[in-house]
Amino acid sequence: MGAGSRRWIVGRLLVKAPEFATSEAAEAAFYDAFERADLGAMMNVWADDESIICIHPMGPLLLGRRAVESSWRDLLAGGPSMRFHISDLHATHHARVAVHCLHENISHGVQFSQHAVMIATNLYQLTDHGWRLILHHASPKVARPVAPPEPPARIH
Repeated sequence: MGAGSRRWIVGRLLVKAPEFATSEAAEAAFYDAFERADLGAMMNVWADDESIICIHPMGPLLLGRRAVESSWRDLLAGGPSMRFHISDLHATHHARVAVHCLHENISHGVQFSQHAVMIATNLYQLTDHGWRLILHHASPKVARPVAPPEPPARIH
């Protein structure tokens, strides 16, 4: 096995984990796994590290691979139930870290007829195995309160 690849045995087959060449490729794999409710593919995106963090909307801080994987197992157990359209992406790249702030426009419910928008921050790190997710934090997008109108200016 060469440097930069992860392999594990599934049944009797040797399986190579995907290596993501960019943080954008890792992010596409994250949302693809989410839509397909594929726990194995989801966890392939995450770094194999005990310092990973996940905060689901309105949920607690989950720290470490075991807690993060358990939360995704529960969330994805019902099968594919959401579709994502990503918008308003702002990505900042540094040597070994990329920060993606974005809107998750989610279709869900019967025939995906209901809609919700989450604001998410995804933090990726370049590892020996390609780019990996180390933090996902999502929260509901709240409409800004409308400011009361200004009183009319006094003319005299």
